[in-house]
Amino acid sequence: MAPWLAVLLVAVTPGSNRNAGAAIKQRVDLIELNHFVDEDGREVFQQVIFYDWSPLHRRFHVRAWRLVKHPSQIPSRHWNPNRYECTWHDDGVLRQVWSPKLRETWSQQDPERINRTLLPEDQRVPLRAPRPPKENES
Repeated sequence: MAPWLAVLLVAVTPGSNRNAGAAIKQRVDLIELNHFVDEDGREVFQQVIFYDWSPLHRRFHVRAWRLVKHPSQIPSRHWNPNRYECTWHDDGVLRQVWSPKLRETWSQQDPERINRTLLPEDQRVPLRAPRPPKENES
């Protein structure tokens, strides 16, 4: 079965999720696709990191990150409008995070952890939370 067909079937199956049709779309200033590699250059994992620019500190601050568990979670290029987008299911809703910029890196240090020393996790501006289901949706 084609991967797009499986996604379509999940999206239209009655009762497949409590917030069917709900989508959270959000902009960030930069999306980073990071390939974490070992000392021999072998990829250990991939992660997507979402950043916003801090004019006060003149640097990017992490808002959120996620491990890439499937190739469909890798950011994709869109041309009209011109942007990069990352889409996944998150707690029963479809989440779409987009940015005008994409950075792809290969490293032996985790950029998200390094950024955590500049801005602690509890001070990050989180991505928008999914809305709670209405009483008649549960």
